[in-house]
Amino acid sequence: MRFLIVRTEIRTAADADITAAWAEGQRLRDETARPEPRRQVVHADDRDAALLLARAIATVGSVRSGKQRVKVLPLDGPRHHQAIADWPGT
Repeated sequence: MRFLIVRTEIRTAADADITAAWAEGQRLRDETARPEPRRQVVHADDRDAALLLARAIATVGSVRSGKQRVKVLPLDGPRHHQAIADWPGT
């Protein structure tokens, strides 16, 4: 399975926005509608390589200070049927 490793800016949220989202039961951030700005994008061919790259990118000062975040996203489709078949209880 291939993976995408992305370093993004974290959008700040005002206290009023947080309170309104909490009161209305809505999400504060919706990545599908308005994704965070990307700073760096890297591809990996397997999970171990993706996690190794993510750990390396996480050492950047802006990530460590909480201004940016690292995301590891699978590029291939979900494998729900395989995951359920491998579940220990089945």
